[in-house]
Amino acid sequence: MKYVEWQASVPDEIKGDSLWRLEVYRLALFSADISWQDALALNKTPLTRDLADQLYRAVCSISANIAEGYSRSTGKDRARFLEYSLGSAREARDWYFKSHHTLKEDVIKHRIGLLTQIIKMLSILTPNQRQKGIREEQSEYVTQSSSFNLDSETPLP
Repeated sequence: MKYVEWQASVPDEIKGDSLWRLEVYRLALFSADISWQDALALNKTPLTRDLADQLYRAVCSISANIAEGYSRSTGKDRARFLEYSLGSAREARDWYFKSHHTLKEDVIKHRIGLLTQIIKMLSILTPNQRQKGIREEQSEYVTQSSSFNLDSETPLP
């Protein structure tokens, strides 16, 4: 499924919310939706069942925390939930790397690329909400391609 096709499938009630204007939220919600199939594939093997659970929880937590933080009235409070999202995105990326023995290489590459894009966006958005910045030193993320292509077909596990 392509990102544009997925967006068309999202209910109007979700797209009508002002939260939908945040690209990072849309990408996080997309990531959660496509990770369902990955979790199902990991769940087939007893050795990776716990990994499937951890992965799916981490991925779903990204958009959930963005939504929770978006509803807060102060920048400092919003930033706290964005930090939770950032932590979940990094955790999900870690779980995807650990699942490379089971999931296909193109799936792992796609998911890690998508999560890295989300991490970059949250790393910029969070300090903007909290005037002081986040607790870690800012670092530049370098990936093999400069931008993640959402127009390609989403690989299946």
